[in-house]
Formats: sequence, structure tokens, C-alpha cells
Amino acid sequence: MDAQGRGRADNIDPADQWVLNPNTGEYELRLTPSAPQSAVPGPRRSDSRAGGTAGAVRSRKTTPDRDTPEVPGPRRRRAVPEEPPPGRRGRRPAKKKSKAKKVLLWTGGTMAFVLVGTAGAAYLYLEHLNDNITSVSEDGASTGGFSKDKAINILLIGTDKRTGSGNEGYGDSGSVGHADTTILLHVSKDRTNATALSIPRDLLVDVPDCPTTQEDGSSKVIPGTENVRFNTSLGQDGRTPSCTMRTVTELTGVTPDNFMVADFNAVKTLTTAVGGVEVCLAKDIDDPDSHLKLSKGTHLIEGEQALAFVRTRHSVGFGGDLSRIQIQQQFLSALMRKLKSNDTLTSPTKMIKLAEAGTKALTVDSQLDSIDKLKDLGLELGKLNVKNLTFATVPVVDNPAEKVKATVVLNQSTAPTVFQMIKDDVSFTEVKEKAQASKNAAAAAAAARLKGTQSAASEVRVRVMNGGAPAGSAQETLSWLQNDEGVTKSENAGNAPKELSKTTLEYAPDQAAQARKLAAVMGLPGTALKPGESVTNAQGLPTMTLTLGKDFKGAGVSLTTPTKVPDTVQKSTADKVECAK
Repeated sequence: MDAQGRGRADNIDPADQWVLNPNTGEYELRLTPSAPQSAVPGPRRSDSRAGGTAGAVRSRKTTPDRDTPEVPGPRRRRAVPEEPPPGRRGRRPAKKKSKAKKVLLWTGGTMAFVLVGTAGAAYLYLEHLNDNITSVSEDGASTGGFSKDKAINILLIGTDKRTGSGNEGYGDSGSVGHADTTILLHVSKDRTNATALSIPRDLLVDVPDCPTTQEDGSSKVIPGTENVRFNTSLGQDGRTPSCTMRTVTELTGVTPDNFMVADFNAVKTLTTAVGGVEVCLAKDIDDPDSHLKLSKGTHLIEGEQALAFVRTRHSVGFGGDLSRIQIQQQFLSALMRKLKSNDTLTSPTKMIKLAEAGTKALTVDSQLDSIDKLKDLGLELGKLNVKNLTFATVPVVDNPAEKVKATVVLNQSTAPTVFQMIKDDVSFTEVKEKAQASKNAAAAAAAARLKGTQSAASEVRVRVMNGGAPAGSAQETLSWLQNDEGVTKSENAGNAPKELSKTTLEYAPDQAAQARKLAAVMGLPGTALKPGESVTNAQGLPTMTLTLGKDFKGAGVSLTTPTKVPDTVQKSTADKVECAK
């Protein structure tokens, strides 16, 4: 680093001269402007963004963020230590060691998911990576961005568009960039588990009308289409990722908080940055279409070979897109294990390469357009243990309307359960962490309220109140209970004093049998039953109180959350090694 812009050479604080050498992965001491220059950009003044050294970082703030570990930067001057003998590498200051360890700890945590993790890790090294990030508008299709105190839903999209050098041989040369690989990543509110749900590109869906920001800043509504392939929700007719987001909401009932888009380069650059990813094959593969040729067994792949691995489909499974989804999930699991390994986390060189590769490969929505925001997201995802990350695929069946099978449709017997579990923040795998123990105990206690004898429907006395459900819900429910279910001792009590997010049934201890019967009739979960006191109706008789909350879905629609993924849904966790078949 020369002293230009920092003052005279004899005024340079030696503490600022500890810099990371990406070739060795260690910090080296430089005391003079003539010393060998590191490839890692050094600090610059905050006002030199336009004309300063490309890739330099801004000076640290006077008061650092307590959650953000520091990197070597300006500090008060002190005595100059002796220069190390020529040819000997200087030792890093002892107090810096603990900070470097802190850097690696949270950097490793951000690797909970591939692109998110690498982008978040970058913040501690090079703030110039902000310039690498491309963002586009989410056009009001998201929740407005993830929140630290809520469950997180990120839409990850891989396109088949040819961009960048070296990609001429991949994908459709005329493609506008369709949603070729799409994953809805759900991270639980308590951060103990996550689900990565793959959406088949050939799934027939309804693409809604999509308000879309144009290049000139104006907005245009791109008309929707019915019964078309999911992958046309991006690129087709000028659709942007925000339209894919709207399509996912229409399909699953889950509104994503943010989206991220990557092209072919992402797989190549990320695998090269970590020094390769180990994958397993159950048989020899020779696929001329994807250019993958590997023998049975384990292999360390990176770059072009890694891209060929995730693109192959004719040589695995049944040779279709669903088979390719499985091999992609196996690859992502392997990549995540590599990212979380000590070999990666203790190598500053690899971390810098990952930072560069991850941010250059990304296009994000306007709510994630800075390293700061990606870092915050990465820290949230970093709380997750990969053993509790489940990969699954939207349940589908072959399109019955086709003689030659080319598309798929939702499996209506299992897909709704999968979507509901994500909406209700239910883990797809057993979670044994301490944070989950109390949650499991509470769930067991709630379930116990449903066990025991039930009264006859004609003996159930209840008043129905609207506590946040759509207008008319109380009367609709009352009519259904009396006419269809035989709960004749029921009445409409109007609006509740306050709105509730969840439907509740309050009852006195001696009404427990009535409560269990009404819960069975309405499909109420044990958590909806609130032991308490009864009230007196107009006839002076004790009655239970059913308050319809914002979660109410209509008379006769069960509110019980599924707690287990259907056995027919194929799933795997990121901590397990599986061999592609």
C-alpha cells in the first residue's frame, strides 16, 4: 500500500500494515511503500469512491458495530516495532488473533445456504463488493424483506440464460432466461430448522398478472397465463423475478421475503473458490448432453465439471427434470458441507474467493442490494445446523392429459400438506436442539387436551364470535354447525372485543368433553383450546366461546396443522452423503 491519501510515509501507523496475503492465507507486516503489494485492496478514504483504487474498502466507522467483527484498519498511532529480517514473514499481532477467529466463526455461520452465505461472508473483507451486486425491483411482490424475529422465505432462482464468457455451450442460445431451477428456502422462526423446496420447471401453473418495472422506470402489467410451465414465470414476455415470486405465492400460498437469481457462472465459480466439492455416484455416467463423464464412486469436482454434474439428467434416475432436481439437491448438500468444513472456514484465501464469486454471481431484489443487508440475512441463516435443513420437492404427478409425458401437475393428495407445513412453520425433520425442547413439550400438552371422551353434538353449547375473520364468518359458521353438524345449541355473539391471529375456544373445566367434540367437528388443533371460564348465555346457561381469528378459512375447513410430511414425499437432509443413481 502506498501512502498517498493517508499522509507522509513516516506517519503511517504500523498497525495498519498487517494485511492478508491471499496466496498464503496469513497476515503479513509491511512497513514501507516499497514492500511487496498484496492482492487484497487496502483501506481508503471514504470520499475516494469514485477515483480511488478499485476494490478498496471504506475507512471504519468511529464507533464499530458491536455485532460486526473488525478488520485491520486505522487506529491510534503507537511505537513502531522493529522491521522483521528480510525474507521472514512478520507475526500477526496477538490481539488480532481472537478477532480473526470471530470473523471465521460468524463467516462460517453464514454458509447456511450457498449464495446467501458467500455474499454475507464478504462484508468483513471488502466493502467494494457492493459494486458486484446487481439488483432489480421486487415490484411489490414480496413481504417487503425478511425480518429477524420472523420465519424467513427466500426464493432462489437459477436461470438457463447464457451470460458471461465460457457459457456458450450451455442452455438454449435463444433463451431469455427462464426459471430453470427454483428453490423456496424456508427458515423457521426459531432458526432451528429449514426446508429447501424445489419447484419443478415443468409443473403446470397459473402465472398471475405481473406489474413490472421497466428499464425507463415506468411500470407495465404483463398479462398472466393459465396452465403453463412454471419456468415461463421468468423471462417469458418480459417477466422479471418478481413475477416468479408472484407465481410461487399463487402456487404455495407462501409470499417470499426476498429473491436471489444466479446463472451458470455461480456453480462454476463457487465450486472453484472452495477447491472443489466431493460428490458420489452409484454408477458410471457418460452424458454427452451435459458433458459429464464420471466413473462410479466419489469425485472432487469443480468449475465446468461441477456445472455438468448439476445439469445432467439423462444418465440419472428416470432421465427427466425430476431426476435432475434430486442430483442438484445432493450437490447443494455436498457444497454446503464443504462450505461449513474447517478446511474452508479457516482459510481466509478461500473466504475472499467465495466473497467475490458469490456477489458476482447474484442478482437480488431491491431489499437485498447491499453487503450490509446480505450480511444480516447471512447471520440469521447462520444459526441453522445443516442436519436440520431438509431438501424436498413439490409433490407432482404426470400430466394425465398428455399421451407423451412432458409436464407434471400438483399431487393434490400431498402437495397441500407440504405447503401448509411451510406456511405454519413446521419442521420437515425431527429437531432435537434445546431451543426446540420446550416447543415440543408445549405441543404435547396442547395435543393432550384433545384426548378423552367427547359429548354428543346436540349437547355442545357454544357462542360464536368474529375476532378477525372475514365479515359474515360467525353467521356462516353458526349455520353450518346447526344445519350440517347438529350443534343446535349454538348462537351468533357478534364481534369479539379484539381481533385474534388464531382461532380459540375457551371453556370451563366441566365443559372439556364439549370442547373436544367441537374441536373434532371443526378441525381445531389442541393449541386452539383455552381452558378458562364459561360465560352465561341469554337463557342463563353456561356456554363456551368460539372466537374466529384471522387464520379462519371458512366453515368446515380444518385449522389443524399437519405435523408430519407424507411418507410418499421424498426428502433428504443436508448433513447426509447420498450417491446419485
